[in-house]
Order: sequence, then structure tokens, then C-alpha cells
Amino acid sequence: MDPELLAATLARKARQGCLPKAVVVVHLYGQSADLNPILEACNTYDIPLIEDAAEALGSSYHGRAPGTFGKTGIYSFNGNKIITTSGGGMLVSHDAALITHAKKLATQARDPGPHYQHSEIGYNYRLSNVLAGIGRGQLQVLEDRVEARRHNFDYYQETLGHLPGIEFMPEASWGRHTRWLTCITIDPHEFGATGEEIRLALEAENIEARPVWKPMHMQPIFAEYESVGGAVAEALFTQGLCLPSGSNLTEADLARVVATIHSVYQK
Repeated sequence: MDPELLAATLARKARQGCLPKAVVVVHLYGQSADLNPILEACNTYDIPLIEDAAEALGSSYHGRAPGTFGKTGIYSFNGNKIITTSGGGMLVSHDAALITHAKKLATQARDPGPHYQHSEIGYNYRLSNVLAGIGRGQLQVLEDRVEARRHNFDYYQETLGHLPGIEFMPEASWGRHTRWLTCITIDPHEFGATGEEIRLALEAENIEARPVWKPMHMQPIFAEYESVGGAVAEALFTQGLCLPSGSNLTEADLARVVATIHSVYQK
């Protein structure tokens, strides 16, 4: 999220009398967004900030965990995240009343009492105690997994960073990047091949790589809605590629990825 675009958009929406009910910021690929100016823009208009910190567990913003700055923070423990309970996630907030209500909604919104009574619609959205225990156990090795992901990035940068046309996602000055995913951009004119050609070459070697996330304004489900900016996100989607980044990758695994990319460049 571009804080300057956000501030300008909220100012315009205020003049139009149609401010949003909330702002959702997403911390991408293991790095925190620049939260201070985003919070300043939201606070100017008393708009709650919701942090999607699903990809940022273990990262930092000025020494503090992203997901703990806004009204609420959301974490994911899906199978591809840095720690996992196989699915599900966690909601955090400094607002005790909000958490109490969220817990109620997550347990079918059952009213207090010995019988089942519902005054509002609820859901069965919660981790089992077993899965929660697995997640808590994995928190003890979170730092080990962050270091493993950062090692992957260092290996890739050392072995691929000299190739023309390849650039790596930088680490922002405001905190630690977990390198949950190692993301590169490929300039096909300099490298001699597109990111998709690299992805297909990796796939031919039974190595999975993916494009970076498709911007929301390019998703069919959101096509009819207003969007602000987007050119940077579109360029990243066109040229971006996520390399294999699992915490359990071996040196041999990493070497296979690098060798395949080198073979594409040599062609």
C-alpha cells in the first residue's frame, strides 16, 4: 500500500462524504508495510485499520510485530505459512470487547444460557484445541524458520544476483523481512527470457515457482469497483516470480533451482 495514495484518496473521499468504514493493509511476502504514515492517514479521519499480517509473522516494524498496530490484526496458519496448523489463523486486537464478540461469532453466536439461542448470525470458525496446540508448539521454532527463509534468500541473491535483468525484493529500512517468499523481478530484455519462461523451465524439472500475487483490481470479482493507482502492482505482476522458499529446503534443492535458472539464461 502506497501511504501517499491512501492519504490523497481518503482526503478526496472525505470531501465527497463517502469515507470507507475501514482500511485493510496487507503485509506482503514477509515484510511489513510502512505503517506509521498509513496509521496517520487513517487516524485523521477516525477510520479503523485492519492489518492482514498473514505473510508477516516473524517480521518487524520499528521493533514491533506487524499485526499489532491497527484495530485488529489477522494471521494465517495455512499449510504454506512460516508456521502452520494445516489451516485456520488468529485474530488479535487490543480491544477486549471486539475479541469477546469475535469469539462469540466464532462459536455460532450462541447467547449465554443453558439452551441454544441466537440473537445474531454466527459461524463455526475456530481452530480445534489440538491444532491450536500444534501452532503454539511451532511458535518455539519461529526464529529458526525465519533464519532458514532468510538463508534461502541469501543463497539466491549470491548465486543469481549478478545475472542481468534479475532484481530481488529489497528489505525496507524500517524492520526485518522474514523472506517468507523470495521474490524476484525479471526484465526479459536484459535477461533474455520472461518470468513465465523461467517458471515453465522450473516446472519441467518438477520445481514449483509462482508469479507474484495478481493485483486485486485485476481480479474479475473486483473489476467493477473503483481502484486507485495500480501501475506498480501491474508491473510487478508482469515481471515478478516467487522462487521456492520453504524452511526445509536443502542446499541441493536450492542448487537445482539456481542451475535451472542459469540454464534458461544461457539459452
